[in-house]
Amino acid sequence: MKLNKPITNLMYKACMKASKVLIRDFGEIEKLQVSMKGAGDFVSSSDKKVEKIIINELIKAHPDYAIFSEEAGSINEKNKNNRIILDPIDGTMNFLNGIPHFAISIAYEENNELISGIIFDPIKNELFVAEKGNGAYLNNTRTRVSKNKKLKESILATGGPNPSSKKKEDIFNEFVSLSSSVSIPVRKFGSAALDLAYVACGRFDGYWQWELNLWDVAAGILIVKESGGFVDALKFDDKLPRKRNIIASNSLIHENLSKLVLKKY
Repeated sequence: MKLNKPITNLMYKACMKASKVLIRDFGEIEKLQVSMKGAGDFVSSSDKKVEKIIINELIKAHPDYAIFSEEAGSINEKNKNNRIILDPIDGTMNFLNGIPHFAISIAYEENNELISGIIFDPIKNELFVAEKGNGAYLNNTRTRVSKNKKLKESILATGGPNPSSKKKEDIFNEFVSLSSSVSIPVRKFGSAALDLAYVACGRFDGYWQWELNLWDVAAGILIVKESGGFVDALKFDDKLPRKRNIIASNSLIHENLSKLVLKKY
């Protein structure tokens, strides 16, 4: 797999370096320090270690770049032209409970446009990479969204709601309604980044979720688009960290799926 952009190569190297810590810690979960950030939201010492390694590698090469990360928040936020968006462990609850389904997610944004995205699942050794205009890859294989034309026969995935959500009842009702529109049970795996990556490579036909963070989905949005998929996302606002709503799918079911799930609560 050829990485054409230097920033993508830098992100890749930082991700690989940090993933070694993640793999080691996954085998010693009982020794990790864990704290609660909010209702149903936890952070581990691994999140912080992985984040620190990646940020240090990125800042070493680009000390002026802005970084927007789940644990560290905003760094160099005055730089509006170059920003890296980082989630050190997407799927922290899976990680903490020994469920081997979580990922490192890194995206690079230039002048408010996504340029590069990486999602790495260290347990399965699956690396999803995309560069704007250069396509998307899973390890060394080009990714393409599925060709399923029928929503009724689609494999869909979702997540949430957050326990503190004021729209919890609406989200549950939507889940029940959509579940009755498909013949295959809706999947819920606990990692938005990997859900999007799975849409990109055709494992899922579609995915939707309400009230996400930008770091959950930035890399995945680019990977899905570069795989030929469609993504609808309501406007992202850094001041509203849980107001990010997204739907991603192949082009063939997107219109029908959007009619069912992209509602303005």
